[in-house]
Amino acid sequence: MSAFITSLMPNIITISYFIAIILFILGLKGMSSPVTAKRGVIWAGLGMFLATVVTFGDPEIAHIPLMLIAILIGGGLALYAGKKVKMTDMPQMIALFNGLGGGSAATISAVELLRTTTTNSDALMIITIVGALIGSISFSGSLVAFLKLQGWMKKSWRFYQQKLVNALIFISMITFAIYVVLVPNNLWLLSSLFAISLLLGIAITVPIGGADMPVIISLYNALTGLAVAAEGFALQNPAMIIAGTIVGSAGTLLTQLMARAMNRSITNILFSNFGENTSGSGETTGKMKSMEINDAASMLAYASKIVIVPGYGMAVAQAQHKVWELAKLLLEKNITVKFAIHPVAGRMPGHMNVLLADAGVPYDLIFDLEEINDEFATTDVAIVIGANDVVNPDARNKKDSPIYGMPILNVDKAKNVFAVKRGEGTGFSGVQNPLFFLDNTHMLFGDAQGVASKLIQTVKQF
Repeated sequence: MSAFITSLMPNIITISYFIAIILFILGLKGMSSPVTAKRGVIWAGLGMFLATVVTFGDPEIAHIPLMLIAILIGGGLALYAGKKVKMTDMPQMIALFNGLGGGSAATISAVELLRTTTTNSDALMIITIVGALIGSISFSGSLVAFLKLQGWMKKSWRFYQQKLVNALIFISMITFAIYVVLVPNNLWLLSSLFAISLLLGIAITVPIGGADMPVIISLYNALTGLAVAAEGFALQNPAMIIAGTIVGSAGTLLTQLMARAMNRSITNILFSNFGENTSGSGETTGKMKSMEINDAASMLAYASKIVIVPGYGMAVAQAQHKVWELAKLLLEKNITVKFAIHPVAGRMPGHMNVLLADAGVPYDLIFDLEEINDEFATTDVAIVIGANDVVNPDARNKKDSPIYGMPILNVDKAKNVFAVKRGEGTGFSGVQNPLFFLDNTHMLFGDAQGVASKLIQTVKQF
Protein backbone atom coordinates (compact mmCIF):
# COMPACT_ATOMS: atom_id res chain seq x y z
CA MET A 1 0.00 0.00 0.00
CA SER A 2 2.86 2.33 0.89
CA ALA A 3 4.56 1.64 -2.43
CA PHE A 4 1.28 2.33 -4.24
CA ILE A 5 0.88 5.72 -2.51
CA THR A 6 4.52 6.52 -3.24
CA SER A 7 3.99 5.78 -6.92
CA LEU A 8 0.96 8.10 -6.97
CA MET A 9 2.74 10.90 -5.09
CA PRO A 10 4.11 12.75 -8.17
CA ASN A 11 0.59 12.92 -9.64
CA ILE A 12 -0.87 14.02 -6.28
CA ILE A 13 1.74 16.78 -6.04
CA THR A 14 1.10 17.98 -9.60
CA ILE A 15 -2.69 18.05 -9.10
CA SER A 16 -2.25 19.86 -5.78
CA TYR A 17 -0.02 22.45 -7.43
CA PHE A 18 -2.68 23.20 -10.02
CA ILE A 19 -5.33 23.49 -7.30
CA ALA A 20 -2.99 25.92 -5.51
CA ILE A 21 -2.61 27.89 -8.74
CA ILE A 22 -6.40 28.17 -9.07
CA LEU A 23 -6.51 29.44 -5.48
CA PHE A 24 -3.79 32.00 -6.31
CA ILE A 25 -5.83 33.26 -9.26
CA LEU A 26 -9.00 33.47 -7.15
CA GLY A 27 -7.02 35.27 -4.46
CA LEU A 28 -5.59 37.80 -6.90
CA LYS A 29 -9.04 38.39 -8.34
CA GLY A 30 -10.41 38.98 -4.85
CA MET A 31 -7.62 41.40 -3.98
CA SER A 32 -8.56 43.59 -6.94
CA SER A 33 -11.43 45.11 -4.94
CA PRO A 34 -11.51 46.40 -1.34
CA VAL A 35 -14.85 44.64 -0.87
CA THR A 36 -13.39 41.17 -1.54
CA ALA A 37 -9.73 41.79 -0.60
CA LYS A 38 -9.89 39.90 2.69
CA ARG A 39 -11.41 36.87 1.01
CA GLY A 40 -8.76 37.09 -1.69
CA VAL A 41 -5.96 37.03 0.85
CA ILE A 42 -7.47 33.94 2.49
CA TRP A 43 -7.77 32.11 -0.86
CA ALA A 44 -4.17 32.93 -1.76
CA GLY A 45 -2.99 31.88 1.70
CA LEU A 46 -4.76 28.53 1.37
CA GLY A 47 -3.11 28.03 -2.01
CA MET A 48 0.33 28.70 -0.58
CA PHE A 49 -0.35 26.40 2.39
CA LEU A 50 -1.41 23.57 0.06
CA ALA A 51 1.60 24.03 -2.23
CA THR A 52 3.98 24.02 0.75
CA VAL A 53 2.48 20.95 2.44
CA VAL A 54 2.39 18.71 -0.65
CA THR A 55 5.98 19.60 -1.49
CA PHE A 56 7.07 17.57 1.54
CA GLY A 57 5.68 14.49 -0.23
CA ASP A 58 8.28 14.76 -3.00
CA PRO A 59 10.62 11.76 -2.57
CA GLU A 60 13.58 13.85 -3.70
CA ILE A 61 13.12 16.39 -0.89
CA ALA A 62 15.99 16.38 1.64
CA HIS A 63 16.84 18.23 4.84
CA ILE A 64 13.21 18.30 5.99
CA PRO A 65 14.09 19.29 9.60
CA LEU A 66 15.96 22.37 8.32
CA MET A 67 13.02 23.25 6.08
CA LEU A 68 10.61 23.03 9.00
CA ILE A 69 12.85 25.21 11.15
CA ALA A 70 13.05 27.80 8.35
CA ILE A 71 9.25 27.76 7.91
CA LEU A 72 8.68 28.18 11.64
CA ILE A 73 11.14 31.05 11.91
CA GLY A 74 9.93 32.84 8.77
CA GLY A 75 6.25 32.22 9.50
CA GLY A 76 6.65 33.33 13.10
CA LEU A 77 8.38 36.58 12.14
CA ALA A 78 5.76 37.28 9.46
CA LEU A 79 2.91 36.63 11.90
CA TYR A 80 4.49 38.91 14.50
CA ALA A 81 5.11 41.65 11.94
CA GLY A 82 1.59 41.38 10.55
CA LYS A 83 0.08 41.86 14.01
CA LYS A 84 2.44 44.54 15.30
CA VAL A 85 3.16 46.75 12.28
CA LYS A 86 0.99 49.86 12.17
CA MET A 87 -1.07 50.72 9.13
CA THR A 88 1.14 53.77 8.61
CA ASP A 89 4.16 51.44 8.33
CA MET A 90 2.50 49.04 5.88
CA PRO A 91 4.31 50.43 2.79
CA GLN A 92 7.76 49.70 4.18
CA MET A 93 6.68 46.25 5.38
CA ILE A 94 5.44 45.43 1.87
CA ALA A 95 8.72 46.70 0.40
CA LEU A 96 10.67 44.55 2.86
CA PHE A 97 8.64 41.39 2.29
CA ASN A 98 8.78 41.90 -1.47
CA GLY A 99 12.56 42.24 -1.26
CA LEU A 100 12.78 39.01 0.72
CA GLY A 101 10.82 37.28 -2.06
CA GLY A 102 13.35 38.48 -4.62
CA GLY A 103 16.19 37.46 -2.33
CA SER A 104 14.71 33.98 -1.97
CA ALA A 105 14.52 33.58 -5.74
CA ALA A 106 18.13 34.75 -6.07
CA THR A 107 19.23 32.29 -3.39
CA ILE A 108 17.54 29.41 -5.22
CA SER A 109 19.38 30.52 -8.36
CA ALA A 110 22.70 30.51 -6.53
CA VAL A 111 22.15 26.94 -5.32
CA GLU A 112 21.12 25.74 -8.78
CA LEU A 113 24.05 27.47 -10.47
CA LEU A 114 26.51 25.91 -8.01
CA ARG A 115 25.08 22.51 -8.94
CA THR A 116 25.37 23.25 -12.64
CA THR A 117 27.65 21.12 -14.80
CA THR A 118 28.56 21.20 -18.46
CA THR A 119 25.77 18.68 -19.12
CA ASN A 120 23.11 21.24 -18.26
CA SER A 121 21.48 22.97 -21.22
CA ASP A 122 22.52 26.55 -21.93
CA ALA A 123 18.84 27.56 -22.12
CA LEU A 124 18.18 26.34 -18.58
CA MET A 125 21.31 28.09 -17.31
CA ILE A 126 20.30 31.35 -18.96
CA ILE A 127 16.82 31.19 -17.41
CA THR A 128 18.36 30.49 -14.00
CA ILE A 129 20.78 33.39 -14.37
CA VAL A 130 17.96 35.72 -15.42
CA GLY A 131 16.12 34.75 -12.23
CA ALA A 132 19.29 35.42 -10.25
CA LEU A 133 19.77 38.87 -11.74
CA ILE A 134 16.16 39.98 -11.40
CA GLY A 135 15.83 38.56 -7.87
CA SER A 136 19.03 40.25 -6.70
CA ILE A 137 18.06 43.63 -8.15
CA SER A 138 14.60 43.35 -6.57
CA PHE A 139 16.12 42.36 -3.22
CA SER A 140 18.60 45.22 -2.87
CA GLY A 141 16.30 47.78 -4.51
CA SER A 142 13.40 46.87 -2.23
CA LEU A 143 15.63 47.17 0.83
CA VAL A 144 16.59 50.70 -0.24
CA ALA A 145 12.89 51.49 -0.71
CA PHE A 146 12.28 50.16 2.80
CA LEU A 147 15.01 52.41 4.22
CA LYS A 148 13.53 55.45 2.47
CA LEU A 149 9.97 54.75 3.60
CA GLN A 150 11.11 53.98 7.14
CA GLY A 151 12.90 57.33 7.27
CA TRP A 152 16.32 55.77 7.83
CA MET A 153 17.53 57.10 4.46
CA LYS A 154 16.58 60.74 4.64
CA LYS A 155 17.46 61.89 1.13
CA SER A 156 18.04 60.70 -2.40
CA TRP A 157 21.71 60.10 -3.24
CA ARG A 158 23.06 61.30 -6.55
CA PHE A 159 26.60 61.70 -7.86
CA TYR A 160 28.35 62.88 -11.00
CA GLN A 161 27.54 60.87 -14.14
CA GLN A 162 25.29 58.55 -12.14
CA LYS A 163 23.39 57.32 -15.20
CA LEU A 164 26.67 56.47 -16.95
CA VAL A 165 27.89 54.64 -13.86
CA ASN A 166 24.63 52.66 -13.70
CA ALA A 167 25.01 51.77 -17.38
CA LEU A 168 28.55 50.52 -16.76
CA ILE A 169 27.35 48.43 -13.81
CA PHE A 170 24.64 46.94 -16.03
CA ILE A 171 27.14 46.11 -18.79
CA SER A 172 29.45 44.51 -16.22
CA MET A 173 26.56 42.41 -14.91
CA ILE A 174 25.70 41.12 -18.40
CA THR A 175 29.39 40.38 -19.05
CA PHE A 176 29.71 38.30 -15.89
CA ALA A 177 26.43 36.54 -16.72
CA ILE A 178 27.89 35.47 -20.08
CA TYR A 179 31.03 34.17 -18.40
CA VAL A 180 28.94 32.19 -15.90
CA VAL A 181 27.29 30.41 -18.84
CA LEU A 182 30.66 29.75 -20.53
CA VAL A 183 32.44 28.73 -17.31
CA PRO A 184 29.84 27.02 -15.09
CA ASN A 185 30.22 26.23 -11.40
CA ASN A 186 32.86 28.92 -10.81
CA LEU A 187 32.38 30.32 -7.31
CA TRP A 188 34.33 33.53 -8.01
CA LEU A 189 32.33 34.34 -11.12
CA LEU A 190 29.03 33.59 -9.37
CA SER A 191 29.94 35.72 -6.34
CA SER A 192 30.92 38.62 -8.62
CA LEU A 193 27.69 38.29 -10.60
CA PHE A 194 25.51 38.47 -7.49
CA ALA A 195 27.55 41.33 -6.01
CA ILE A 196 27.18 43.42 -9.17
CA SER A 197 23.44 42.62 -9.40
CA LEU A 198 22.91 43.73 -5.81
CA LEU A 199 24.91 46.88 -6.49
CA LEU A 200 22.77 47.69 -9.52
CA GLY A 201 19.56 47.42 -7.47
CA ILE A 202 21.00 49.89 -4.95
CA ALA A 203 22.32 52.25 -7.63
CA ILE A 204 18.97 52.36 -9.43
CA THR A 205 16.92 53.03 -6.30
CA VAL A 206 18.96 55.50 -4.21
CA PRO A 207 18.34 58.48 -6.56
CA ILE A 208 14.57 57.98 -6.68
CA GLY A 209 12.50 60.39 -4.59
CA GLY A 210 9.97 59.30 -2.02
CA ALA A 211 7.05 60.57 -4.10
CA ASP A 212 7.77 57.86 -6.67
CA MET A 213 7.97 55.02 -4.14
CA PRO A 214 4.49 53.57 -4.91
CA VAL A 215 5.52 52.92 -8.51
CA ILE A 216 8.93 51.56 -7.49
CA ILE A 217 7.40 49.13 -4.98
CA SER A 218 5.01 47.91 -7.66
CA LEU A 219 7.87 47.54 -10.18
CA TYR A 220 10.00 45.49 -7.78
CA ASN A 221 6.97 43.36 -6.97
CA ALA A 222 6.71 42.55 -10.68
CA LEU A 223 10.43 41.74 -10.84
CA THR A 224 10.13 39.40 -7.86
CA GLY A 225 7.31 37.54 -9.58
CA LEU A 226 9.37 37.16 -12.75
CA ALA A 227 12.34 35.92 -10.72
CA VAL A 228 10.16 33.29 -9.04
CA ALA A 229 8.82 32.19 -12.43
CA ALA A 230 12.36 31.84 -13.79
CA GLU A 231 13.38 29.69 -10.83
CA GLY A 232 10.24 27.63 -11.35
CA PHE A 233 11.61 26.75 -14.79
CA ALA A 234 14.98 25.89 -13.26
CA LEU A 235 13.34 23.59 -10.70
CA GLN A 236 10.66 22.31 -13.10
CA ASN A 237 8.05 23.41 -10.57
CA PRO A 238 4.72 24.35 -12.25
CA ALA A 239 3.37 26.12 -9.15
CA MET A 240 6.33 28.51 -9.06
CA ILE A 241 6.20 29.06 -12.82
CA ILE A 242 2.52 30.00 -12.95
CA ALA A 243 2.36 31.84 -9.60
CA GLY A 244 5.46 33.86 -10.48
CA THR A 245 4.08 34.67 -13.92
CA ILE A 246 0.77 35.82 -12.40
CA VAL A 247 2.50 38.04 -9.85
CA GLY A 248 4.90 39.38 -12.46
CA SER A 249 2.17 40.23 -14.97
CA ALA A 250 -0.11 41.74 -12.31
CA GLY A 251 2.76 43.81 -10.92
CA THR A 252 3.72 44.98 -14.39
CA LEU A 253 0.14 46.01 -15.18
CA LEU A 254 -0.17 47.84 -11.84
CA THR A 255 3.14 49.63 -12.45
CA GLN A 256 1.95 50.78 -15.88
CA LEU A 257 -1.38 51.96 -14.48
CA MET A 258 0.31 53.94 -11.71
CA ALA A 259 2.83 55.48 -14.09
CA ARG A 260 -0.07 56.45 -16.35
CA ALA A 261 -1.83 58.00 -13.35
CA MET A 262 1.26 60.21 -12.95
CA ASN A 263 1.46 60.81 -16.73
CA ARG A 264 5.04 59.58 -16.70
CA SER A 265 6.91 56.66 -18.21
CA ILE A 266 8.75 54.05 -16.17
CA THR A 267 12.08 55.32 -17.51
CA ASN A 268 11.16 58.85 -16.49
CA ILE A 269 10.41 57.68 -12.94
CA LEU A 270 13.65 55.71 -12.76
CA PHE A 271 15.98 58.30 -14.29
CA SER A 272 14.41 61.78 -14.18
CA ASN A 273 15.56 62.94 -10.70
CA PHE A 274 11.98 64.03 -10.02
CA GLY A 275 11.61 66.83 -7.49
CA GLU A 276 15.33 67.57 -7.25
CA ASN A 277 15.30 70.53 -9.61
CA THR A 278 13.37 73.49 -8.25
CA SER A 279 12.97 75.20 -11.61
CA GLY A 280 9.38 75.04 -12.75
CA SER A 281 8.34 73.48 -9.46
CA GLY A 282 5.27 75.60 -8.94
CA GLU A 283 6.83 78.61 -7.19
CA THR A 284 3.90 80.74 -6.09
CA THR A 285 3.49 84.28 -4.90
CA GLY A 286 1.05 85.10 -2.15
CA LYS A 287 0.41 83.83 1.33
CA MET A 288 -1.43 80.87 2.77
CA LYS A 289 -4.56 81.93 4.66
CA SER A 290 -5.26 80.08 7.89
CA MET A 291 -8.77 79.61 9.27
CA GLU A 292 -9.98 79.20 12.84
CA ILE A 293 -11.50 75.86 13.77
CA ASN A 294 -14.81 77.50 14.76
CA ASP A 295 -15.23 79.09 11.33
CA ALA A 296 -14.30 75.89 9.54
CA ALA A 297 -16.69 73.82 11.66
CA SER A 298 -19.49 76.29 10.94
CA MET A 299 -18.99 75.97 7.18
CA LEU A 300 -18.94 72.19 7.44
CA ALA A 301 -22.08 72.03 9.56
CA TYR A 302 -24.08 74.08 7.06
CA ALA A 303 -22.68 72.55 3.88
CA SER A 304 -24.71 70.32 1.58
CA LYS A 305 -21.88 68.34 0.01
CA ILE A 306 -18.38 67.62 1.31
CA VAL A 307 -15.56 65.66 -0.33
CA ILE A 308 -12.64 64.43 1.78
CA VAL A 309 -9.30 63.88 0.00
CA PRO A 310 -6.89 61.84 2.15
CA GLY A 311 -3.13 61.82 1.60
CA TYR A 312 0.02 60.67 3.32
CA GLY A 313 -0.44 63.30 6.05
CA MET A 314 -3.47 61.35 7.26
CA ALA A 315 -1.39 58.19 7.38
CA VAL A 316 1.45 59.82 9.31
CA ALA A 317 -0.96 61.22 11.90
CA GLN A 318 -2.92 57.93 12.04
CA ALA A 319 -5.99 60.12 11.68
CA GLN A 320 -8.19 57.80 9.62
CA HIS A 321 -10.43 56.89 12.57
CA LYS A 322 -10.95 60.53 13.59
CA VAL A 323 -11.59 61.53 9.98
CA TRP A 324 -14.26 58.83 9.69
CA GLU A 325 -15.76 59.96 13.00
CA LEU A 326 -16.01 63.49 11.59
CA ALA A 327 -17.58 62.13 8.38
CA LYS A 328 -20.17 60.14 10.35
CA LEU A 329 -21.07 63.23 12.34
CA LEU A 330 -21.64 65.17 9.12
CA LEU A 331 -23.65 62.30 7.60
CA GLU A 332 -25.92 62.37 10.67
CA LYS A 333 -26.66 66.00 9.77
CA ASN A 334 -27.90 64.80 6.33
CA ILE A 335 -24.82 66.20 4.60
CA THR A 336 -23.51 64.30 1.58
CA VAL A 337 -19.98 63.13 2.36
CA LYS A 338 -17.68 61.32 -0.06
CA PHE A 339 -14.02 60.26 -0.07
CA ALA A 340 -11.90 60.89 -3.18
CA ILE A 341 -8.87 58.63 -3.79
CA HIS A 342 -6.06 59.30 -6.24
CA PRO A 343 -4.30 56.16 -7.59
CA VAL A 344 -0.86 57.24 -6.33
CA ALA A 345 -1.86 58.88 -3.05
CA GLY A 346 0.29 57.65 -0.17
CA ARG A 347 3.39 55.48 -0.27
CA MET A 348 2.13 52.25 -1.83
CA PRO A 349 -0.58 51.17 -4.28
CA GLY A 350 -3.97 51.39 -2.55
CA HIS A 351 -2.50 52.99 0.58
CA MET A 352 -5.48 55.26 1.23
CA ASN A 353 -7.97 52.46 0.57
CA VAL A 354 -6.23 50.34 3.21
CA LEU A 355 -6.37 53.14 5.78
CA LEU A 356 -10.03 53.92 5.15
CA ALA A 357 -10.91 50.23 5.32
CA ASP A 358 -9.05 50.05 8.63
CA ALA A 359 -11.27 52.87 9.94
CA GLY A 360 -14.44 51.13 8.72
CA VAL A 361 -15.41 53.60 5.99
CA PRO A 362 -18.11 51.97 3.78
CA TYR A 363 -16.90 51.21 0.29
CA ASP A 364 -19.84 53.00 -1.32
CA LEU A 365 -18.50 56.31 0.06
CA ILE A 366 -15.07 55.87 -1.56
CA PHE A 367 -14.59 57.05 -5.15
CA ASP A 368 -11.69 56.94 -7.57
CA LEU A 369 -10.43 59.96 -9.49
CA GLU A 370 -12.45 59.24 -12.63
CA GLU A 371 -15.66 58.70 -10.66
CA ILE A 372 -15.61 61.88 -8.62
CA ASN A 373 -13.64 64.53 -10.50
CA ASP A 374 -16.71 66.07 -12.14
CA GLU A 375 -18.38 66.50 -8.74
CA PHE A 376 -15.91 68.98 -7.26
CA ALA A 377 -17.58 71.87 -9.10
CA THR A 378 -20.76 71.22 -7.07
CA THR A 379 -18.92 70.55 -3.78
CA ASP A 380 -19.35 73.07 -0.98
CA VAL A 381 -16.19 72.06 0.90
CA ALA A 382 -13.29 69.85 -0.15
CA ILE A 383 -11.11 68.79 2.78
CA VAL A 384 -7.55 67.93 1.74
CA ILE A 385 -5.75 65.97 4.47
CA GLY A 386 -2.03 65.84 3.86
CA ALA A 387 -2.15 65.47 0.08
CA ASN A 388 0.05 67.57 -2.19
CA ASP A 389 0.94 66.53 -5.75
CA VAL A 390 -2.35 64.71 -6.42
CA VAL A 391 -4.30 67.97 -5.95
CA ASN A 392 -1.78 70.37 -7.53
CA PRO A 393 -3.40 72.53 -10.28
CA ASP A 394 0.02 73.07 -11.89
CA ALA A 395 -0.38 69.57 -13.32
CA ARG A 396 -3.07 71.09 -15.57
CA ASN A 397 -1.88 74.66 -15.98
CA LYS A 398 1.92 74.95 -15.84
CA LYS A 399 3.83 73.30 -18.68
CA ASP A 400 7.25 73.70 -17.03
CA SER A 401 6.11 71.98 -13.84
CA PRO A 402 7.66 68.52 -13.24
CA ILE A 403 4.16 67.13 -12.67
CA TYR A 404 2.56 68.74 -15.74
CA GLY A 405 0.10 66.38 -17.42
CA MET A 406 -0.46 64.20 -14.37
CA PRO A 407 -4.20 63.56 -13.80
CA ILE A 408 -5.19 65.21 -10.52
CA LEU A 409 -8.24 65.50 -8.30
CA ASN A 410 -9.97 68.76 -9.27
CA VAL A 411 -10.08 70.04 -5.71
CA ASP A 412 -9.40 73.63 -6.77
CA LYS A 413 -12.81 73.71 -8.50
CA ALA A 414 -14.68 73.24 -5.21
CA LYS A 415 -16.44 76.27 -3.74
CA ASN A 416 -14.24 76.08 -0.63
CA VAL A 417 -11.10 74.10 0.17
CA PHE A 418 -9.78 73.26 3.63
CA ALA A 419 -6.15 72.08 3.51
CA VAL A 420 -4.97 70.26 6.63
CA LYS A 421 -1.18 70.52 6.87
CA ARG A 422 1.38 70.52 9.65
CA GLY A 423 3.22 73.46 8.09
CA GLU A 424 3.88 75.45 4.93
CA GLY A 425 6.32 72.93 3.43
CA THR A 426 6.14 71.57 -0.11
CA GLY A 427 5.52 67.92 0.78
CA PHE A 428 7.56 64.81 0.06
CA SER A 429 8.19 65.55 -3.63
CA GLY A 430 9.50 69.07 -3.10
CA VAL A 431 7.00 70.57 -5.57
CA GLN A 432 5.10 73.65 -4.37
CA ASN A 433 1.31 73.58 -4.66
CA PRO A 434 -0.50 76.81 -5.70
CA LEU A 435 -3.78 75.30 -4.48
CA PHE A 436 -2.82 76.40 -0.98
CA PHE A 437 -2.61 80.04 -2.12
CA LEU A 438 -5.95 80.25 -3.95
CA ASP A 439 -8.71 82.59 -2.74
CA ASN A 440 -11.08 79.69 -2.03
CA THR A 441 -8.49 77.75 0.01
CA HIS A 442 -7.99 78.07 3.76
CA MET A 443 -5.35 76.27 5.79
CA LEU A 444 -6.04 74.30 8.95
CA PHE A 445 -2.54 73.99 10.33
CA GLY A 446 -1.75 71.15 12.67
CA ASP A 447 -1.57 67.39 13.05
CA ALA A 448 -4.39 65.78 11.05
CA GLN A 449 -5.68 63.80 14.01
CA GLY A 450 -5.67 66.86 16.25
CA VAL A 451 -7.43 69.02 13.65
CA ALA A 452 -10.06 66.34 13.05
CA SER A 453 -10.68 66.00 16.79
CA LYS A 454 -11.18 69.75 17.18
CA LEU A 455 -13.54 69.84 14.20
CA ILE A 456 -15.60 67.01 15.70
CA GLN A 457 -16.01 68.77 19.02
CA THR A 458 -16.92 72.07 17.37
CA VAL A 459 -19.30 70.67 14.73
CA LYS A 460 -21.28 69.01 17.53
CA GLN A 461 -22.17 72.49 18.79
CA PHE A 462 -24.06 73.38 15.60
